[in-house]
Amino acid sequence: MATEADDGVRQLRRARIAIAAVFCVHGTVTGNFATRVPWIQDHTGVSTGQLGLALAFPAIGSSLMMPLAGGITHRFGARRALRGLLALWTLALALPALAPNLYTLCAALFVFGATSGMSDVAMNALGVETENRLGRSIMSGLHGMWSAGALIGSTGGTLAAHLGVDARVHHLVAAAVLTALGALVCGGVLDLRSAPDETPPPRFARPPRSALVIGLVAFCAVFAEGASLDWSAVYLRDTMDASAGLAAASTTAFTLTMAVVRIAGDKVVDRFGAVRTVRCGGVLATVGGLAVVLAPAPAVAMGGFALIGLGVAVVVPLAFAAAGRSGPNPSQAIAGVATITYTSGLIAPSTIGGIADLTSLVVSFGLVTLLALGLVAGAEVLRTGVRARTADGGAAKAAPVGSTDAAQ
Repeated sequence: MATEADDGVRQLRRARIAIAAVFCVHGTVTGNFATRVPWIQDHTGVSTGQLGLALAFPAIGSSLMMPLAGGITHRFGARRALRGLLALWTLALALPALAPNLYTLCAALFVFGATSGMSDVAMNALGVETENRLGRSIMSGLHGMWSAGALIGSTGGTLAAHLGVDARVHHLVAAAVLTALGALVCGGVLDLRSAPDETPPPRFARPPRSALVIGLVAFCAVFAEGASLDWSAVYLRDTMDASAGLAAASTTAFTLTMAVVRIAGDKVVDRFGAVRTVRCGGVLATVGGLAVVLAPAPAVAMGGFALIGLGVAVVVPLAFAAAGRSGPNPSQAIAGVATITYTSGLIAPSTIGGIADLTSLVVSFGLVTLLALGLVAGAEVLRTGVRARTADGGAAKAAPVGSTDAAQ
């Protein structure tokens, strides 16, 4: 006969699978959108510069609206809030392709980013709590599932583009399918609800100071990630005189490295701890940055970019996990870290380009190398809120402050 403890373990395993599926659905939306940006540009008739302006609006929407996620979760409960916010995000996929001009495209992308950011905060908060109750690291794997979803979405989008499918049709169908899938998988996540006497967070909550410090470490990682993702192909082509195919392969290799390392990263974190993992990752990313800057041949530069991806891959998941344990309101702290990371992702490509215009891409990646070194110096802040463990090595039972689990 199954004991209550056995039932609890099975419930947590189901919750882990469910939240991993949520991350995958979230990433699939991004992959579907990214592949059809050229179609959207042609449809709206915007110039390259105007498209660059429009593509800043998702980050603006995310940064402005993510602080609202904590209040929504408090009012409706974690499961219900996540189901609603994820549905808004998947449905928002259809909006950009329907925009007829620059102004409506900017508005659509603002909504697209706002719903992405709020659902991002909600799912990361639930991921942190699931990790706490399991007593072992899962956040790196969850973000790996997001990357896998992005790869699935980009594959589907590439196929649709190759077949000449109208992006409006493609995104409407994808939005409908992903909304249904999202509603289904959200039914298995932990159903956390605020205690009756818990004070609701402010509608627009300012992140705690601890989250800002953790966010600075995440900033270094996301800057290096964004710079490498957007500029690695250009770097190989312009600086190393590599062929177009080899330059494109560098970006693909970097993306795959990030996904694989995130999926496998939880075992490393459990074995060595968050601080040591990030510190070693910072060393690898710094060595990678030096290899890129000093590379005598394209193969060395490609190896450098791969090392950067290897070094920074698990930093953001660990930053979210640390933020979720840094205070009594996980959603508020995670929103603070997420805002900083989104800002870093927004400014990294333009900063690299601006420095390159004034000097060179080599100097630009000298900055990336310095920021990678910052991971070594700042890794200690990710020690915040380390899980307590029982004497036999299992996880101590830990519910979030002021929360109850309606599923138990």
